[in-house]
Amino acid sequence: MANLGYKESLSFGGSGHAQGQQVVPFESGALKLLLHGSLVICVNEAKNLPAMEGLHKHMGRVIAKVPGRSSKTTTSAPYVTIALSGAVVGRTFVISNNQNPVWKQHFDVPVAHYASEVHFVVKHNDMVGSQIIGSVGIPVEELYAGEKIEGTFPILNSTGHICMPGVVLSLSIQYTSFEKLTFYNRGIGSDPDHQGVPGTYFPLRRGGKVTLYQDAHVPDGCLPKFELDGGLEYKHGNCWQDIFDAINQARRLIYITGWSLYHKVTLVRDNHGASNCTLGDLLKNKSQEGVRVLLLVWDDPTSRDIMGSIKGGLMKTDDEELRRFFKNSSVQVLLCPRSAGEGTWAKKQEAGIIYTHHQKTVLVDTDAGHSKRKIIAFVGGLDLCRGRYDTPEHPIFRTLQTVHKDDNHNPTFSKPVIGCPREPWHDLHSKIDGPAAYDILTNFEQRWGMASKPHGLHKLKERGLQKLKARGLHKLETQEDGDVDDALLKIEKIPELIGMTEVSRLSEDDIEAWDVQVFRSIDSNSAKGFPEDPKDATSMNLVCGKNVLIDMSIHAAYVKAIRAAQHFIYIENQYFLGSSYNWNSYNNLGANNLIPMEIALKIVNKIKANEKFSVYIVIPMWPEGDPTSVPIQRILLWQHKTMQMMYEMIYKALKEVGHENTYCPQDYLNFFCLGNRENGENNSAASNLSEANTPYTLSQKSRRFMIYVHSKGMIVDDEYVIIGSANINQRSMEGPRDTEIAMGAYQPHHTWARKLSSPHGKVYGYRMSLWAEHIGLVEECFKQPESLECVQRVRTLSEQNWSQYIADEVTDMKGHLLKYPVEVSPTGKVEPLPGCAAFPDIGGYILGSLGDIGKSLGITSISGRGISFRAMQENLTI
Repeated sequence: MANLGYKESLSFGGSGHAQGQQVVPFESGALKLLLHGSLVICVNEAKNLPAMEGLHKHMGRVIAKVPGRSSKTTTSAPYVTIALSGAVVGRTFVISNNQNPVWKQHFDVPVAHYASEVHFVVKHNDMVGSQIIGSVGIPVEELYAGEKIEGTFPILNSTGHICMPGVVLSLSIQYTSFEKLTFYNRGIGSDPDHQGVPGTYFPLRRGGKVTLYQDAHVPDGCLPKFELDGGLEYKHGNCWQDIFDAINQARRLIYITGWSLYHKVTLVRDNHGASNCTLGDLLKNKSQEGVRVLLLVWDDPTSRDIMGSIKGGLMKTDDEELRRFFKNSSVQVLLCPRSAGEGTWAKKQEAGIIYTHHQKTVLVDTDAGHSKRKIIAFVGGLDLCRGRYDTPEHPIFRTLQTVHKDDNHNPTFSKPVIGCPREPWHDLHSKIDGPAAYDILTNFEQRWGMASKPHGLHKLKERGLQKLKARGLHKLETQEDGDVDDALLKIEKIPELIGMTEVSRLSEDDIEAWDVQVFRSIDSNSAKGFPEDPKDATSMNLVCGKNVLIDMSIHAAYVKAIRAAQHFIYIENQYFLGSSYNWNSYNNLGANNLIPMEIALKIVNKIKANEKFSVYIVIPMWPEGDPTSVPIQRILLWQHKTMQMMYEMIYKALKEVGHENTYCPQDYLNFFCLGNRENGENNSAASNLSEANTPYTLSQKSRRFMIYVHSKGMIVDDEYVIIGSANINQRSMEGPRDTEIAMGAYQPHHTWARKLSSPHGKVYGYRMSLWAEHIGLVEECFKQPESLECVQRVRTLSEQNWSQYIADEVTDMKGHLLKYPVEVSPTGKVEPLPGCAAFPDIGGYILGSLGDIGKSLGITSISGRGISFRAMQENLTI
């Protein structure tokens, strides 16, 4: 047989990932057809697989001789990846030392791919990487009829011939098209069985309460009031005020997870009863009252040098400063590195350097009545750290000497310059009161339990100074509460605290009741309690990576919500890129999440059905940082490729039905960003700067800056909302990369199916409030965002705002919603705006460029360990 040496590239998802890119031994060259719907697959068994030899086996023998390594030789460790258009959509677990492996592993895979074949690639896993044994290809045209294809197939090599006599793979596969999946036709909130998103780790929880937040604070009278169905009025929440009050009133526990947590941040800053108490002092005070305070924060590896000395860190997360502040207090801080667990050494280094723990949650106990306490949870995009406090006005200069005097955050500029604009911050967050809050608690307990294992204790309290007293005892020298596992309160042993089964639920007849479901992107390296045996993954609705079990339910939730959408989709997200397998170039990048493709196909299907549908997507003007830098230029390039793919599909659909001269792609899909401009005196420091045309001086002179969109949310049909920490990119959606958490929720009394017209519940009120913040006014057509009138009106207003943003004359901006600065032609081609190829003042090509990340950052290895940075560069940007 041919010796098909193959190492899974770090750039394409790596060995542990559920999604990624697959090199296929052979391609049939047949016409590609669209698979849009679901593939139900069972990989049963393989027989007579060869013992793997060659370089990988030789390297394995060398590594086995290293002291401390097992001398046992693995002759065969087969697994199977399932791929469409090179994109991995499924992967079995690895079975070691077995040339006749039996998996009997089932998959229910959402697909939205153009492909000629479904490839089942049989591979051998070892400590160096992977080798392809061979492949089985099932033609897509044979799947179209929907009949189940089942059998035993010869495994073919790179030339398309049988590897060896008797080498076979047994499988079954059946395709169901989207049109036949009728449950998507009812709308996301119209499931009579209240199943929510099926096949996820956490089920739908009924009878809860949800509060929706925009920005950290909404001053009284800042936004208009909105009338809801049932004579109710939408109430604007005050996120940081509510979090402050919840922490202050806690009696038993305060558990916080964060990408960053800053002890000096002040949560309450308005003029009415403002508190000067910092978050750090508040948490110390509560811990002194006897409240269990646990902080689980991402450990940024760049915040210290190789000798352990504290540095600022590339991401400025203040993690080491947080640890030092709470050093001698009873607040327990666990700085948690992103671990890859098992896998190659290079894969472990990649995970620790590139990926993060990105969840943002606050859990506290609160009054439940009758002398009992219950758990409530805050979840969303807001970290409790510097630069996040903002209001819907999003000032850029006015508050530099008041509210933001000690909190002026703007990483666009390489160094602080007096008088430069702050970076305004827009975000989405939520509070859950009810059964689903206990799922957020379970997530914290699972993460704390995994992070506090011996491999994680080196960062608990004092790095390098706290030692394990004895192997396996897990105790800290200064830990007063015994084993670190005991840091977690056992709810069931505290009579005052009620559990999920006891917590009160709103009645089904209550029009304010919510159905809530918790979703995650996380793997078994970051969460304790996943099955030890990968064969048990299906029972817990987990998917397999090569060496890990993965919860990808955030991605599943987005796909289901998009597929079930009937009228419109509104998205706010820090990033928007994906479905690279369908790009016209760079289509082997590995950014394979389905979200952009599903949105484009939703619009295409609505065009073909002659039904109106609209999509509004709000993203930052550029990703945070210097837009001229190579990493950000690459992200902008991937974003451009995503936009281009979607608009081309929409134009082709219009042309197919003969409407290309009646409608244009932007009658269905529009991208926006946010920006602000303030009239006033230019700071005198600007005129004293010798560099007259730097981004500092230009932004001071023009008195404008983008409003950074950090949101991670989606609203569908004014009835369903997703809010969380996950961006729409590969690292947030895949599971083994950044750890994420989100909630999806709707009010059963406020759905299209129930009302038979536009629902006006709290989701509607939230969307209208966001639009009022961004647009600066409210018009009647906004009540029907799917209408062509609304689409064209919002686009016109955003174009007017952009004109004001770039004008020579400086004027105060009432509306902040700007058209994203690209030109979309009637045929769907995305090009630079005439005369505006780069971002005003700051520079950087708006459509992005490739560049050389390693050269740009001056990095060829990490910490002198010889880890190739270029091998990781795509994972950094997708």
